[in-house]
Amino acid sequence: MWHMNSFFKYIPASVLVVSTAFFPACHQGSVTNAQRDKPNIIFIYADDLGYGDLGRYGQQDIKTPNLDRMADDGMLFTQAYAGHTVCAPSRSALMTGLHTGRTQIRGNMSRATGERVPLPDTAVTVAHILAEQGYVNGLFGKWGLGEARTEGIPTRQGFHEFYGFLNQARAHGYCADMLWHNEEIVFIPQNSAMRCGLHTAEWYQQKLLDFIASNRENPFFIYYATQLPHSELRSTEQDLKPYLDQEGNSIFEEVPYYGARGPTDIPFATYAAMVSQLDRHVGEIMDLLEQEGLSDNTLVIFTSDNGPHRSGGYNPDYFSSSGGLRGEKRDLYEGGVRVPMIAKWPGSIEAGSVSDYLWAAWDLMPTAAVLAGAESLVPDDIDGVSAVPVFLGEEMVRPNEIYFENNGETGQEQVFGDMGVAVRSGRWKAISNASLLDDMELYDMDKDPGETQNLASQYPEKVRELKNLIIASRTHSKHWPVDEEIWEAFIAR
Repeated sequence: MWHMNSFFKYIPASVLVVSTAFFPACHQGSVTNAQRDKPNIIFIYADDLGYGDLGRYGQQDIKTPNLDRMADDGMLFTQAYAGHTVCAPSRSALMTGLHTGRTQIRGNMSRATGERVPLPDTAVTVAHILAEQGYVNGLFGKWGLGEARTEGIPTRQGFHEFYGFLNQARAHGYCADMLWHNEEIVFIPQNSAMRCGLHTAEWYQQKLLDFIASNRENPFFIYYATQLPHSELRSTEQDLKPYLDQEGNSIFEEVPYYGARGPTDIPFATYAAMVSQLDRHVGEIMDLLEQEGLSDNTLVIFTSDNGPHRSGGYNPDYFSSSGGLRGEKRDLYEGGVRVPMIAKWPGSIEAGSVSDYLWAAWDLMPTAAVLAGAESLVPDDIDGVSAVPVFLGEEMVRPNEIYFENNGETGQEQVFGDMGVAVRSGRWKAISNASLLDDMELYDMDKDPGETQNLASQYPEKVRELKNLIIASRTHSKHWPVDEEIWEAFIAR
């Protein structure tokens, strides 16, 4: 059993830099004529998958052979960040190229009203930009950025094909009897009358595979927003079987739990099975790309929307899902926002390479735009940075900061006006995890990725420098306002 073994012992501290002589030069992040014209792009956003949940990130108990092979064939990132520490704002940052100090959706629920907020029709998404360049865009899985009959639904935000959940709360279950296809409800008869005959992740996985096969002649963008391994805890028999003994009992030391989001008396085996189910889906996608002759012309990026959950009976400490990092989902410590990330693009990304580049989810928009030749369509004010030079093996230092704020998930009066904030600039990270009224903490991420030694008292000038970045990073939001007195007190501290 692997308990709290940090991934950092498995990967060298320095990046394994791919020789730039191996690839044509890349001027200002642009793809040259030697690169394929308009490569397909598949972006896989796992749901609540932790930094330590994959084999190549040190996991020893959960089997992820397809993702391990993807890392062997591509580039593994050691310092990639999700868009946020919970679902909806993480996805908003991903789609808009804006971090959560400026993106339109900054929490699962509005703190002002307690309601869900859709992306407005004025939003520019990565799907909008790629559609302008002739891409056929497909979304499969969980959206969470707009309910039915709002301007935030996928088909009004640049996607041509959508199969899955609009409401992220409905995506907490895997036995839905109805899902969405574009703007129409599709009934799943196998799951009617309280039955669970078809795992919903299997349903839209097949739709995704069909989409690839039917669009092999077109440049396509796929956003695969799988539910897995978010609770409830439920997988398939085939994925659960490797984690059961001959008598059908879990091979792990289980703690039976019956609670919200799916009762199960084997939560650890079920969680492992869900991660393996996700891994199998990735393998099916990779196999189909090979069969259709699309592998070399397709960039596939795999990552997660935030850190691991503690829900439905699962305890992320059991498999060390945070990979030795501090915190988990809902924290702004590294365990809540640093995530696994693997990129594969045969012939362009060197197999077996490792990068410590600071990637953030809002980098997807400019990265995809460069690949599609659509740099001119990207809004001037985004926070994202194209990572194409990194993919092509060039040394690159992130030119701007990575900013997070945690606005809470309710509109309750007792949390109104307060929030947690964090900023990463180079090797330094400043954080106030839960409240602006807490003292800022400071960590040297090069020496202390586990955030165990608070250096704020030793480097007060650095704390002030990073606090000024936080102040400059945030714009006003009517749905996620900050009490003026609290904000002024934060600035003055």
